[in-house]
Amino acid sequence: MGNAKSSAMSKEILEDLKLNTKFTEEELSQWYENFQKQCPSGRITPGEFEAIYARFFPASEAKTYAHHVFRSFDTNDDGTLDFKEYIIALHMTSTGKMSRKLEWAFSLFDVDKNGFITKAEVAEICHALFKLIPASEQRRLPEDENTAEKRASKLWSYFNIAEDGRLTEGEFIKGILENEDALHLIQYQPQE
Repeated sequence: MGNAKSSAMSKEILEDLKLNTKFTEEELSQWYENFQKQCPSGRITPGEFEAIYARFFPASEAKTYAHHVFRSFDTNDDGTLDFKEYIIALHMTSTGKMSRKLEWAFSLFDVDKNGFITKAEVAEICHALFKLIPASEQRRLPEDENTAEKRASKLWSYFNIAEDGRLTEGEFIKGILENEDALHLIQYQPQE
């Protein structure tokens, strides 16, 4: 009676993820198995996510940035990440198309989730992002990017800001794509 393998991924979720990511069925099954081992409840809490993020950035303060990343991945706003949200996020940020990555970046910067980005939101994310950069790397940054405030101002300057001082998703993506230097300002790639 019932499914003997109750921890198996549903066929519906598997098909949806195969359609919306570049991952194979085998890869998804392996990811799911690992996810179940790490998160037996089937959900990742903000605290668990922050701990995962901290392992990727051991020489940095990753908690604030991880909080914003978690918020942007929690598409159903239930305060947890399920397997599907986790895989979609993984795909979007690692192997997805540039346009999808920039859509995600927009959701990261849209702190209040109102569909617009303000200068204050850019500053908030730049502050969180800057905390990921180890002090040794911060000292090597160009003069106009060596503080969170300068980084935020430089990034904001790349956009053709409407009179209302808000960016739409399209304006954000266009501004990043039209300015090669803008892309590195919205992310941090460890140098090691």
